[in-house]
Amino acid sequence: MTQQHGAPESQTLGALVHQLSQQIPDLVRSEIRLAQAEVAQKGKRAGVGIGMFSVAGLLAFLGVGTLVAAAVLGLADVVDAWLAALVVALVLLAGAALAGLAGRNKVSEATPAAPERAIRGIKDDIATVKGDHHG
Repeated sequence: MTQQHGAPESQTLGALVHQLSQQIPDLVRSEIRLAQAEVAQKGKRAGVGIGMFSVAGLLAFLGVGTLVAAAVLGLADVVDAWLAALVVALVLLAGAALAGLAGRNKVSEATPAAPERAIRGIKDDIATVKGDHHG
């Protein structure tokens, strides 16, 4: 049984380590190129998805505008058109005010942004380590 030159059985350990050390940078570069291509492909897909969400938002906005116009036109059968538009606008502004107040309350509940319980826990831990058990 003859061994061919360059086969792993005929090479010394040092030669194999040298060969491996020369191939590792190429392997790393090819893995980096693969990762870049994969990220680019996923980025393109995400961009298309974001574009679709934008179109959906625009169409929903136009749909709501059309519903508002329909409300004005429907109410205009009962009262004058200017009064129908005024009533619908006041209802929309009242809804905006309520949503704004609710949002402000939620934001004030979230402030300050510091994790107060975690900070208090760390202070208690420090006091315990120091031997100050008054926590």
